[in-house]
Amino acid sequence: MSDLSAFPITRRWPAAHPDRIQLYSLPTPNGVKVSIMLEELGLPYEPHLVDITKNESKLPEFESLNPNGKIPALIDPSGPDGKPIGLFESGAILLYLAEKTGRFLPSDPAKRWAAIQWLFFQMGGIGPMFGQVGFFHKFAGKEYEDKRPLERYVAESKRLLGVLDRQLDGRDWIIGDEYTIADIATLGWVNNLVTFYGARELVGFDDFPNVIAWLERGMSRPGVERGLKIPARS
Repeated sequence: MSDLSAFPITRRWPAAHPDRIQLYSLPTPNGVKVSIMLEELGLPYEPHLVDITKNESKLPEFESLNPNGKIPALIDPSGPDGKPIGLFESGAILLYLAEKTGRFLPSDPAKRWAAIQWLFFQMGGIGPMFGQVGFFHKFAGKEYEDKRPLERYVAESKRLLGVLDRQLDGRDWIIGDEYTIADIATLGWVNNLVTFYGARELVGFDDFPNVIAWLERGMSRPGVERGLKIPARS
C-alpha cells in the first residue's frame, strides 16, 4: 500500500484508497479538466471535494500541495520512478497524465506541439476571459454600474470564439481528427460560458457553428458527461 503521509493534504482529506490517484477538486471549468481526463483514461482515482466557497483551497493543508491555493491538485502514488508525485495547475496535470499513459497527446511531433499550443490557448485566453465574463455577468460584478469591464471581456470572448471557430472549420476536434488534451481543457469552459454563466446570447454564441458542433460532439462523450459532475457537490 502506498504511503502518502508525506503529503499534509491527506490529513485534511484522508485517502481511503492510497494506491489510487488522489484528486482534490471541484466541478468548475478548471476542475473538470482533470476529472474528464481521468474518466477518459479509465485510471483508478479517488476524488476529494474542495469547497472553494468555504475557502478550503486556502487551508494550509491544501496549500502544502498547491501554494497558489487553487483547484485542482493531484497526487499520483505511482509517479516517476514509482515514487509519489504531487501536482497542481490543470494544464500541467493534463500533460502529465497524457505523458504517463501515452494517450490524448499525439506521438507525431508536429501534432503533439499543435495540441500543446492549443492547450496554452485555453490556459492563457479562453479560461481567463470567459471567467471574467462569468464574474461581470453572473456574479458580484453584475452589480457594477460601470459596464465597460463586461463589454471588454465580452468582446474578447467573442474574438476567442472566432479564433476557435476558424480552427474547427473542417475539423472534428481542435487539431484535426484526433481528440486531445486541447479539447479536454476547452470543453468545460465553453460549456460553462453558455450554460452556468448564461452568456450564450451575450457573446453571440450561435454565430459560431463550428464551435457549437464541436461542443455537441464533446458533450456526447461518456467520459466528459461523467467528468463534469466529479467530485460530486455536497
